[in-house]
Amino acid sequence: MSEENVNGNAASAETNGPAFTVEKIYVKDVSFEVPGGPAIFNEQAQPQLQMNLNQSVQRLNDNAFEVVLGITLTCSANEKTLYVAEVKQAGVFGLAGFDAQTLDAMLGTHCPNVLYPYTRQLISDLIQAGGFPPFYLQPINFDALYAEGLRQRAAQQQSGLADAETAGNA
Repeated sequence: MSEENVNGNAASAETNGPAFTVEKIYVKDVSFEVPGGPAIFNEQAQPQLQMNLNQSVQRLNDNAFEVVLGITLTCSANEKTLYVAEVKQAGVFGLAGFDAQTLDAMLGTHCPNVLYPYTRQLISDLIQAGGFPPFYLQPINFDALYAEGLRQRAAQQQSGLADAETAGNA
């Protein structure tokens, strides 16, 4: 009988506590371009890489969110674009029982961490299929990016408050 109580209590704690689930992971958009091909394959200069990273979140219902991690990688040499790889990797995540601050952090850090390996692999496959040497994106610290975003938002709010006080005193 004591085992039933322990199991029953554990089950009720699990259903009442925060819950995170990965419902679906999919490619939302993908593009690979070699604008100067095939002449571009004769370029002998050191390639330069530029990476743009973005993320969007859309609430689907009370406990479901679509998170899209977008990466655009542009490789150029001698001011000519060798290739552009663009991937938008998406996931539908179930998040229930989180307070607003924790929910924001989960959407800004944990969900991108789940999506990033898929994005990284797809970009690598695209580049290699495009006739270029293999390229692997380095790990990204989404916790640090999220923390920096919070600092920037706080600075903007402080700036907005200071501007409002200045306007009020004028």
